[in-house]
Amino acid sequence: MSALRADVGIDLGTASVLVYIKGKGIVLKEPSVVAIDQYTNKFLAVGEEARKMLGRTPGNIVAVRPLKDGVISDYSITERMLKYFIQKALGRMWLKPRIIICVPSGITEVEKRAVMEASNEAGASKTYLIEEPIAAAIGAGLDITLPNGNMIVDIGGGTSDVAVISLGGIVVSKSIKTAGDECDEAIIRYIRKKYNMMIGERSAEALKVEIGCAYPFEEEKFMEIKGRNLLTGLPITVTVSSNDMLDALAEPVNEILEAVHEVLEKTPPELSSDISNVGIYLTGGGAMLNGLDRLIEEKTGIPTRLADNAVECVAIGTGKSLDSLAYLEKSMKDSERSKFNR
Repeated sequence: MSALRADVGIDLGTASVLVYIKGKGIVLKEPSVVAIDQYTNKFLAVGEEARKMLGRTPGNIVAVRPLKDGVISDYSITERMLKYFIQKALGRMWLKPRIIICVPSGITEVEKRAVMEASNEAGASKTYLIEEPIAAAIGAGLDITLPNGNMIVDIGGGTSDVAVISLGGIVVSKSIKTAGDECDEAIIRYIRKKYNMMIGERSAEALKVEIGCAYPFEEEKFMEIKGRNLLTGLPITVTVSSNDMLDALAEPVNEILEAVHEVLEKTPPELSSDISNVGIYLTGGGAMLNGLDRLIEEKTGIPTRLADNAVECVAIGTGKSLDSLAYLEKSMKDSERSKFNR
């Protein structure tokens, strides 16, 4: 009978959703965006199709991101979006799937419950949760069961999670709401201030991906960007440099550096020496920012490397942990019991 049931791992991110099916790997990768007709409350598009509509919709249609800063901001839309992605990934199933979803390390009990309820309503027979740094470490190929310290910096769309992991658990962690989305907003603010020009989210993201950097390039890069002149209200084109991006992203990058520093300060000395030997691992889409690994290494003095396949690390780790569902169930029961006994 078990062949009729799929075990599914979901990286439910602020920017994108990745679905991993046991035995198949990652089968779906779509932006966490939904386009809705406000009059009928009907879904018009989900994922990539809806992302193309961001900032381009007529009055009756809204393109929304139902997750903000790593947590659910619109419960009913998240539930419907999850249902859509699960059905798209699995097709028709005889039995409801068991689903494991990763969540930021700083999430509250209420936020955890919202994720579990949304997943169960979307069609899960049982939902398990795993913290993002743990999933990222597993996805990066680290053996987290050993009594050695591993440091993970997972920078997603809504949150950045910094954690030290040993013996399969998190020893010290910090989750901040500064990540990819905040970098996009910083670019929008900078362009508005310096060039008197308004640009949209997608343009800001294009700048970040193409010429964004946390450490200066050896040779300065340039990119043309179109937007609306705030003085005349007319469309204009300006050439933006990578040095502009360095200035624009200085604040969010420094906040991530501070979080790394804070976690290192709280790390027990034995684990600190492990980390200085094996280094810091960067995962998540936000970690792809040019020169971020080099900057962290320079500021901390610890070797820092970008994990292979950094964007999919969390989803891969979530998928791999499907082999340990019994262990996850036990740890969830233990945490429930400890809360009850408090």
